[in-house]
Amino acid sequence: MRHHNANKKFGREAGQREALFRSLIRSLFVKGSITTTEARAKAIRPMAEKLITRGKDATLADRRTLIARMGGDARIAHKIETIAAGFKDRAGGYLRIVKMGPRKGDGSPMATIQFTESTK
Repeated sequence: MRHHNANKKFGREAGQREALFRSLIRSLFVKGSITTTEARAKAIRPMAEKLITRGKDATLADRRTLIARMGGDARIAHKIETIAAGFKDRAGGYLRIVKMGPRKGDGSPMATIQFTESTK
């Protein structure tokens, strides 16, 4: 039985899963949008939105939290803060997931996760 086990495992151990999510979120903040499987996009969306919310205040504690969550990379934390500045007046919903067709190789449903329009 899977009681109290709502999170997806993605066929990985906890450390590998954490590294996968960190890598996907880092790519999202650097590139602005990424194409990945639907399940992965749905898994990283709440994590990335919480990081943006943290970056809106940009206090020292928030900045250190961003650096810790992104693997000790201060450049990514600065990038998150600049993106978060565009969402100052918004209370949430910073990202959207656009479903695409199935992947040609294995038929896995694909999606693009991107920022909503208020960052421009």
